Amino acid sequence: MSSAFVHLCVHTEYSLVDGLVRVPALMNAVVEGEMPAVALTDQTNLFAMVKFYRKALASGIKPIIGVDMRLRAQGNDEDGVQRAVLLCRNAEGYGNLTRLVTQAYLEGQERGIPILNPEWLDSKNTQGLIALSGGRDGAVGRALLAGNGEEAQRLAGWWAERFPNSFYLQVSRTGRTGDEAHLHAAVDLGASLGLPLVATNEVCFLRQSDFAAHEARVCINNGTTLDDPRRPRGYSSEQYLRSAEEMVALFSDLPEAIENTVHIARRCNLSLDLGHSVLPEFPIPAEHTSETFLESEARRGLIERLGSEAELDSRPDYNERLATELDVINGMGFPGYFLIVADFIQWSRENHIPVGPGRGSGAGSLVAYALGITDLDPLVHELLFERFLNPERVSMPDFDVDFCMDGRDRVIEYVANKYGREKVSQIITYGSMAAKAVVRDTGRILGHPYGFVDRIAKLIPMELGITLPKALDQEQELARVYDEEEEVRGLLDLAMQLEGLARNAGKHAGGVVIAPSELTDFAPLYCEEGGANVVTQFDKDDVEAVGLVKFDFLGLRTLTIIDWALKTINAQRETGGEGPLVMEEQGLDDPQAYALLKRCETTAVFQLESRGMKDLIRRLKPDCFEDIVALVALFRPGPLQSGMVDDFIKRKHGEARIDYPHPDLEPILRETYGVILYQEQVMQIAQVLAGYSLGGADLLRRAMGKKKPSEMAKQREIFQDGARERGVDPAVATH
Repeated sequence: MSSAFVHLCVHTEYSLVDGLVRVPALMNAVVEGEMPAVALTDQTNLFAMVKFYRKALASGIKPIIGVDMRLRAQGNDEDGVQRAVLLCRNAEGYGNLTRLVTQAYLEGQERGIPILNPEWLDSKNTQGLIALSGGRDGAVGRALLAGNGEEAQRLAGWWAERFPNSFYLQVSRTGRTGDEAHLHAAVDLGASLGLPLVATNEVCFLRQSDFAAHEARVCINNGTTLDDPRRPRGYSSEQYLRSAEEMVALFSDLPEAIENTVHIARRCNLSLDLGHSVLPEFPIPAEHTSETFLESEARRGLIERLGSEAELDSRPDYNERLATELDVINGMGFPGYFLIVADFIQWSRENHIPVGPGRGSGAGSLVAYALGITDLDPLVHELLFERFLNPERVSMPDFDVDFCMDGRDRVIEYVANKYGREKVSQIITYGSMAAKAVVRDTGRILGHPYGFVDRIAKLIPMELGITLPKALDQEQELARVYDEEEEVRGLLDLAMQLEGLARNAGKHAGGVVIAPSELTDFAPLYCEEGGANVVTQFDKDDVEAVGLVKFDFLGLRTLTIIDWALKTINAQRETGGEGPLVMEEQGLDDPQAYALLKRCETTAVFQLESRGMKDLIRRLKPDCFEDIVALVALFRPGPLQSGMVDDFIKRKHGEARIDYPHPDLEPILRETYGVILYQEQVMQIAQVLAGYSLGGADLLRRAMGKKKPSEMAKQREIFQDGARERGVDPAVATH
């Protein structure tokens, strides 16, 4: 490692309480500064660890993983909380840090701050970790600044004993009160005890010019205003990502403190094994493996669905599809996943918790239908298994399972009891500073009147994913006041620096992870004070990256409403001496239901109640189940904006001719009047016209969805070559 200096104390936006550093921008700056390594040390969490680690490796930078922890005060410090930076040397250190951070949240929170008890830092929990003293705000630093040399020596010895050859006295020169006095005292202490010094800049933003935005971020978190004379001012404009040359010059009188940053970076060699999924063991009978048990259960369930074993034996289409799916599921190592999902769905039904019939690509699985995971026969509805699980692209299966809102938490409770509470958790999400909210927050901390800020915020369009730059392009009045009013320009410029930053932690709407061992073997945990709402510290993408499998337990109010309605109806039927109405026995061809639908009496009907949807129903006049499916598919931005909707309606009502791009496509496109509406149709067309396997066709479908020019060009060539081999006119193939 040839660099003269490595930053070992960096707060990103995921510190939440401070930090303006976005991980991609950090890596760009580190690369530009020709630094070989950089540390992540967010305040009391590891939220950004996976993102940081992956981006660092992709940028050719050595990632150093750590946390800027808060500890319960040692010695005579009256402030109550002190700092220390813990860095991982290896996998053992990472495991210990994960458990310590988790313990701070579960057992050590005070006023929302997770705090370590010093006694938790025993000889076992400190293995594989390097400790930096926390500078002027650490236990040793506080004692030094208080003029208590004996106490500082005692505390330094305590830390050195727990982190043998791995404890460093941390010093900084950021222009804050106490920095220089602490540095000189730490130099003397280090010399007397033989403890090494290490220089940090306690980075919270990338450029010195970002300081004002960082102060605004801190004020938003603290609920203060920028000009409040009483607000804490714990940061300085010097806490930016200084270059190695700047740091060397700044500490020219203490070259060893600079050299030790490189020495520590060399010692930190954590390697994470990402991208390999692990599942909990599902209990199965002794005579079975998970593969044979899945096969047995799937066949038994399909016999039950079809009515008899003889009926199944007489249906080669079902037998072939079942065998194909089982080969893929078992070959990809996912039998346990299907068994786990089938088990908690079966428990839900047995305990009278309504479960949805299935949605998303999982409805294309016959095995899922046989196991009771879904209630849709994919052969009847011509749904493709490869959309759900593609043998040509290894990825985890992902069932979206809807539960009645009132019963969803009971299902999660069942799973926690079955596999162990220490192995089951929901997943974190991070709220970000979105356009309207960040304008209101920024206006408040600048001290502007509510009415002034409200006027600006209301000029931002109510559009999903809107950003302030986009709003300035779209909204003329907003652009006008930005150009003409200095206060508006100042507010929006500051808001744009903060927009998109992570602001708070929340809970994923439906994601649950079930680990094969304790969750802390894979991810640290986060919770609210008092231990409520425990979630992983990694978001849904990052928990999957570290190997955990996400199960979606989605709460759907519609199922609750249907359940209430059925109970009311059946209570009335029982009073009148009638038998109960059974939802599963109702057909899909009731004329009265379609008459009601055509009258647009769909208020409170899931996905059919909006004004725009009612207008589409009025025009389409659905009279069969396939039309309802088409309604939902048509009511999306693409079809609505492309003219596809008008074409579909005219063809249905005989106002336009139904034609097919190629005669072989008529069986595929007949039910949608020659319009390519569904992703399954895209896959079938690729199979019929260009000889794609269904797995290959799924790759084509994904490429079309992502709209990456390079991938689309590659797929276009494959499609044209395949079509040419099958004698299809090139003009038709590329139409």
